Amino acid sequence: MLLISEETDRTISSRSDEIDRRSFLKLSGAGAGALALGSLGAAHGGSALAAAFSRSSASRPRRGGTLTAGLSGGSASDTLNPLNPVNNTDYARVPQLFDPLVQYSVGDQPQLYLAEEITPNSDATAWTIRLQKGVTFHNGKSLAADDVIYTFQQVFNPKSPGESAASLKAVDVAGIRKLDELTVRVPCKRPFSVIVGALSDFYIIPTDFDIRHPVGTGPFKYESFSPGVESVFVRNDDYWVHGLPYLDKLVMSDFSDETSQVNALNSHAVDMIDLLSIGSIAPVRSAGNDIVISPGGGWTPFTMRVDKAPFSDVRVRLAMQLIVDRSEMLKLIFAGYGTIGNDLFSIWDPDYDHAIPQRHQDLDRAKFLLKKAGHAGLVTQLVTGPIAQGTVSAAEIFQEQARGAGVTVKLSDITVDEYYGPNYLKWVFAQDYWYSNPFFDQVGSCMLPTSPFNETHYDDPKYESLYNEALATIDVARRTEIAHEMQVVSFGNGGYIIPYFPPIIEGHSPSVHGDIPSKTGESFNRFDLKSFWLS
Repeated sequence: MLLISEETDRTISSRSDEIDRRSFLKLSGAGAGALALGSLGAAHGGSALAAAFSRSSASRPRRGGTLTAGLSGGSASDTLNPLNPVNNTDYARVPQLFDPLVQYSVGDQPQLYLAEEITPNSDATAWTIRLQKGVTFHNGKSLAADDVIYTFQQVFNPKSPGESAASLKAVDVAGIRKLDELTVRVPCKRPFSVIVGALSDFYIIPTDFDIRHPVGTGPFKYESFSPGVESVFVRNDDYWVHGLPYLDKLVMSDFSDETSQVNALNSHAVDMIDLLSIGSIAPVRSAGNDIVISPGGGWTPFTMRVDKAPFSDVRVRLAMQLIVDRSEMLKLIFAGYGTIGNDLFSIWDPDYDHAIPQRHQDLDRAKFLLKKAGHAGLVTQLVTGPIAQGTVSAAEIFQEQARGAGVTVKLSDITVDEYYGPNYLKWVFAQDYWYSNPFFDQVGSCMLPTSPFNETHYDDPKYESLYNEALATIDVARRTEIAHEMQVVSFGNGGYIIPYFPPIIEGHSPSVHGDIPSKTGESFNRFDLKSFWLS
């Protein structure tokens, strides 16, 4: 792996002839522009990432055919808007139609994509983004600087801000300027050292974007879309990455439960399925299909609102965290695959603090804390549903474990539609599912009063102050220290219970190729279906 230090190159760049979906571009070193660039061979060593119970895709990629994916978590509120995806199927559709400036490698590190270069000034108060040449939208229009500016403007539209608005809030969107047809200068209101991570999955839309007829630069073109039912896309023959995609057509069918997914795969109604629990491995394999297991960096937290009783008392929150037997939960749901959690997210990020002592089940202390808080014999309701793999099982196991601390947990098992309906982000005690994100990007999404998905309603002035300090810190080592300070704060008073990072378990027909393990916490290597083919 070639390492380029800050002293030799302060530019995050990638030449078009070096672009490959499996290249690693890893931010490291002592400055805002340090990187590591890996080769296809290094990244393709997926066996080190996870157990993959799958036939090797030894056949050479071939073009043609229709791939049907049976996906979990769709609902009537499904959207094609790449700026505001919500559920699993939304995130699956977006990278088929649109491309980001920066995307993730299989090792869950950012790499340049539509951006050929992202360069900071001396104090990271302004960044220059240069686009790849020769990229066109599905309607033949060339990708240009104006499209990047327009996307930023739509993300920061006060009437309907995009998902990235919180993590990019340091950007001075009114001051963004076009330097030439392919180059944009992005000023910031203050030093913004982590902009590359914040631009991960920042999907570009054209200046004339119409959600009813979505046009992007992605590997597939829109054909039809029925929310909660099915999406159909066809190959973009003019895709800018040579040779991709391989498929003629891609069909995504929504499924409300895992049993239906498995039955559909085993009856050949679909070619692959996602977000499986360990119990699905045997029936999938017994029908002659393949299984791929990734370690996953995604997380399925229990969410406690810190502004609502009884969870407004930090002693109650800590008691609930101490109730969980994390090893038992991971073993019962995923046979031990996955990674034990410690109520902190972004486990693959270099800024994750592994020095914080691991929480273990301590029922006696949980009882003591609940009694001190005046909540001995607590009765509470937990909202659950099939929003991701293993969530309902985790709720049932938590319910049983809580009895050991004298806590009665009543389960409210609701549909995906209801969960992501009007009460989403309002539940007092519930669950959710996140993909793997860089630490500071994740903080901007869910841990600040201004975060769009602050489901725990967390609001800690010290935590927010440290976050702002980190954004202004160019020195990577110091920024990591600040990240660790932030994690100590949230570990002590946060509203998340993160018992584990679930493995990503996928099933597919032996005729499907291109599926490899990844650390992204998202199915099929963040739904990189442009690289799949059929034999």
